[in-house]
Amino acid sequence: MQTKKSAQGEWSSRWTFILAATGAAVGLGNIWKFPYVAGQSGGGAFVLFYLLCVLLVGIPLLMAEITIGRWGRQNPIHAIQTIAKEAKRSKYWSLVGGLCLFTGFLILSYYSVIAGWSIEYVFKSALGEFSGATVLSSIGIFHRLTSNLWQMLFWHTVIMLSTGYVIARGIELGIEKAVRFMFPIMILIIILLIGYAMSTDKFTYAMAWLFEPDFSELTPNVMLEALGQAFFSLSIALGTIMTYGAYLPHKSSITSVSTAIAIADTAIALLAGVAIFPIVFSYHLTPSAGPGLIFQSLPLAFAHMPLGRLFGTLFFIMLVFTAFTSTISLLEPTVVWLVERFTWSRLKASCIAISAVWLMGLITIFSFNIWSHVRLFGQTLFGCLDYLTANIMLPLGGLLIAIFIAWKVPENLFHAELRPEKKIIYQGFKFTMRYIVPIAIILIFLQVTGLLKW
Repeated sequence: MQTKKSAQGEWSSRWTFILAATGAAVGLGNIWKFPYVAGQSGGGAFVLFYLLCVLLVGIPLLMAEITIGRWGRQNPIHAIQTIAKEAKRSKYWSLVGGLCLFTGFLILSYYSVIAGWSIEYVFKSALGEFSGATVLSSIGIFHRLTSNLWQMLFWHTVIMLSTGYVIARGIELGIEKAVRFMFPIMILIIILLIGYAMSTDKFTYAMAWLFEPDFSELTPNVMLEALGQAFFSLSIALGTIMTYGAYLPHKSSITSVSTAIAIADTAIALLAGVAIFPIVFSYHLTPSAGPGLIFQSLPLAFAHMPLGRLFGTLFFIMLVFTAFTSTISLLEPTVVWLVERFTWSRLKASCIAISAVWLMGLITIFSFNIWSHVRLFGQTLFGCLDYLTANIMLPLGGLLIAIFIAWKVPENLFHAELRPEKKIIYQGFKFTMRYIVPIAIILIFLQVTGLLKW
């Protein structure tokens, strides 16, 4: 196992891997959903329970995916296939890798469209389009964007071409350079926005709303929400962590890098809340969950604040960087699979992949305009894609990964890959993956599909 190397290369250091994996995990959902749910669900009490869920579910699944990636040193499909062969298990376990890869492909198809909205809002904010805006006009600006097929198509194309360009350049010249450039700027902008938020008169109120423990709010449903958030916010079962793990140097500790990724992801989500909600509360806006907070409420708040145009523009630049590090990570597994399956060059594989994702993204674009009347199970086509990936494919992928690594792979085959400093770490990982993680994922699945209600 120690002599295996990925044909795509390696990360230059463990910290580069942590940056890239954190960039993959930190997405648009971290910016609006986590702090909103935390504030509405008991503040500090929710955060504490969320951290427990990250410890018991998130980190073990991260460790499992990184282990699969580094062990197989290939794309998710071939990596699991290689491990299954060495463990004398069915070759059909490789379908788990295929499920993860396809889930990431589908999510990228609509994530790219939403990332395009962020770019458009950078220009809208910089040009002062929100100056003097009202609630209705802010909503109107957003609806004009989503109803404009050609404008959405343009930004979707820009995102896919940019992502494809980075991926085609490879790990060192492409992904590493992009992450090293964007991630520090993203953190700097968040810090600047926090400083700006501290000048508002609702900063103390927002901090109490976000962090003050209220254990009476920790109902069973809220606990399940925290469990689901811990699972979904770490890019589990998308193929990205497995693929990035294939480039991790063998000397790096999987336990330590998994913990670092989980801590960084949670910290950025909390910092985003510290930056956003004082501004929202200062202008008496509803911190509603969903894209409405980012693309309707916040532009309205910035429009009425001193230096609002500047900081509003910085916010959307940060949002673009956040989205772009995620689109890179979502495209990489598909490109690597094409390279290793058909022996294509990275450039050819990137062109094929972005073309396929671009075409798939038309479903989301059309869902907001010319196909807005089309409904499946009472939802738009975009809504169906979102529901299918988030509520069915992701939990299923995570469950199968847990079963495979904990029940199907012999202990002696992956024990050396984890290389725990203490035996208790390995035993804890094994017990958690065998019992706690599967039960937790089943509970998530039952809750998000409405089959389990308290």
